Amino acid sequence: MAWTDLYRSKLTTADAALAAVRSGQRVFLHQGCAKPDALLDALTRRAPELRDIEIVHLATAGQADYTNAEFEGRFRHAAFFIAKNTRQAVRDGRADYIPIFIREIEGLFTSGAMPLDVALIQCTPPDDYGYLSLGPSVDIALTAARCARTLVVQVNDRMPRTMGNTFLHVSEPHAIVEHSQPLPEFPGGAITDTHRAIARHIAAMIPDGATLQAGIGAIPDAVFACLANHKDLGIHTEMLSDSALELIASGAVNNRRKTIHPDKALLSFVLGTQPLFDFIHNNPIFEFRTIAYTNDPFLIGRNDSMVAINAALQIDLTGQVCSDSIGCVPYSGVGGQVDFIRGAALSKGGVPIIALPSTAKNGTVSRIAPALTTGAGVVTTRADVRWVVTEFGAVNLHGRNLRQRAEALISIAHPSFQAGLEHALRRNPAGLPA
Repeated sequence: MAWTDLYRSKLTTADAALAAVRSGQRVFLHQGCAKPDALLDALTRRAPELRDIEIVHLATAGQADYTNAEFEGRFRHAAFFIAKNTRQAVRDGRADYIPIFIREIEGLFTSGAMPLDVALIQCTPPDDYGYLSLGPSVDIALTAARCARTLVVQVNDRMPRTMGNTFLHVSEPHAIVEHSQPLPEFPGGAITDTHRAIARHIAAMIPDGATLQAGIGAIPDAVFACLANHKDLGIHTEMLSDSALELIASGAVNNRRKTIHPDKALLSFVLGTQPLFDFIHNNPIFEFRTIAYTNDPFLIGRNDSMVAINAALQIDLTGQVCSDSIGCVPYSGVGGQVDFIRGAALSKGGVPIIALPSTAKNGTVSRIAPALTTGAGVVTTRADVRWVVTEFGAVNLHGRNLRQRAEALISIAHPSFQAGLEHALRRNPAGLPA
């Protein structure tokens, strides 16, 4: 059968395709800016006849109505990474958080430790050879699509077609639903003067020819805005946002001096807006791979001058980093921070960076604390942490004892809190504040 005939034989409506879902099943949802809203809406319409459906995914853009209180007992979300649209449900106990290194999630699917009954994936229309591209979000979705017992694909002619390991053949889905829609966008946050001050410190640490990874948030976005005068930069990252557009367009990022995947920006997904979607469409500079590949610390470490820039919510005076919770309340996720911190540490000339504003809550709370808030999760251990940057400077903790670490971190804390932090250190000169 020609692929065109095979494609037409699988065409159906969203409601008919989602009739395959049964109570008690686990459903994987394509995440980020690739969320297949037509399929998700059809699943939500089936709520009255379903119970105990677990919906698993990373962060998504747009609405997440299935986490509303009205669907309790029908749907329950399990988050590998918590976004704003599901955070309240996790806090209220209607959704769950799974702390895991992002590179290890695919292994849950392939090993059968987390079997997937249904995968809901969004793709481009097929090309001349019958291949559908996963567009802006390969991440864990390609592996999920191939591990699920039932694969339902929403074909959207507004999806960007991306290069790399991004393709499913039309022979793989069990059902195909055509639905055209704008992609849900994930705009960046406001960049403040504090973010710009942090970015200036980081930009000074980045040499020409460096390969960059930047996580989610205003600080990485501000760093990219400071790099216009740099030369021959490269990209090896799990995610990319709109902030990279100008750097690539200007030629500051050309990937020529990368030691792994030269001439290509290696990434797994993008979180951004329509200009970014337009830019990645059929653009051969980008090489999309699964996260198990992009986030392999040993592969990352093969990039010379690898600079990893990741944010934190809180750090204690020994260097323990909390970046996924506020106290005992889950906030985001483990993500790829540790993958890239360790990878950059393995790199020749690598620069692993943890960056954070010195204060929170309008300057009333120091993010550099004598000890982490009770219940806070340690994402990056003090043995992994090297460079820490706030708006007041940058310090390297690698090879320093506990007392020296505390003194270094106090030096970049907000001046309003330095005396209190010094007092905490004096109470225990060994460097572990009581």
